[in-house]
Amino acid sequence: MGIKVLLVDDEVEFIDTLAQRLEVRDFEVTTANDGDTAIKLVSDQDFDVIVLDVLMPGKDGIETLKEIKTIEPLIHVIMLTGNATVETAINGMKLGAYDYLMKPTETEDLVEKITNAYKIKNEHAERIRQAEISSLITRRGW
Repeated sequence: MGIKVLLVDDEVEFIDTLAQRLEVRDFEVTTANDGDTAIKLVSDQDFDVIVLDVLMPGKDGIETLKEIKTIEPLIHVIMLTGNATVETAINGMKLGAYDYLMKPTETEDLVEKITNAYKIKNEHAERIRQAEISSLITRRGW
């Protein structure tokens, strides 16, 4: 099974093309065209990595990021940004985004960032599992 990716961007043609490019590389891709839809999807499904546009009408990428991190604190979010919003993307990293990419993005750059984010997420999850097992063993006196 591939890495589960949520792509969030209001530019429908851009996100559809990006989804196709990732699916060809064995990623499981879900798309959302606004922040509210993305938040609902994150509440209802498990994703490994989210690729989130900074500038969207309605709930922007930063607001969406904050809500996503409340729901799923360990999920890695890669912010997509144009030249005018690099500073906003950097602020997003301060709020817990994993990284950012400039639009238009090279598919291979995005694949690399998604793959690295996925590896780190899995390492964190494994450390948490090991800590929980260790705590359980200690509590039970094993």
